[in-house]
Amino acid sequence: MKILHLMRHAKSAWDQPGLSDRERELNKRGKRDAPRMGEALGQRMAPMIIAVSPARRAQLTLAGLCAGWPALAELPHRIEEDLYTFSADDLFNFIGAQDDSQRRVFIIGHNPAFTELVNTLVGDDKLYNLPTAGYVELALAIDRWRDLQQACAMLSFSLFPKQLPQG
Repeated sequence: MKILHLMRHAKSAWDQPGLSDRERELNKRGKRDAPRMGEALGQRMAPMIIAVSPARRAQLTLAGLCAGWPALAELPHRIEEDLYTFSADDLFNFIGAQDDSQRRVFIIGHNPAFTELVNTLVGDDKLYNLPTAGYVELALAIDRWRDLQQACAMLSFSLFPKQLPQG
């Protein structure tokens, strides 16, 4: 059994039209949600190394998670060029190439790839849209990452910013 943790980057800003997609930062809501999600996730599980897209908004999401989950900040996270994708097929390839000694993989990246990946792995279309800063945990009925396939997962937990207490 493998566990896959997926988090979509927090809400990004669109107020600087001259910036490339990779350079966009977080807006006010994104800056608020990432630490709140970090605090909530830190109460639920042990910190782990996170593989993150090189996009600025994904990097800032990880920084926000670490701000709300200080133990996470102590780990050597990895920037992975392959995670700057909007394709579920690319994510399949990335996840399938992970080291089998890792029981858990946590990645921060982008939609529509994440929503499509969840629905493919779970085997239905229950997740209409993984919202910004949204998190899902999938329990995979595989022993090797390369055995990742359609309908091999169960959605075991999800947490979205709108579910968190306001404050």
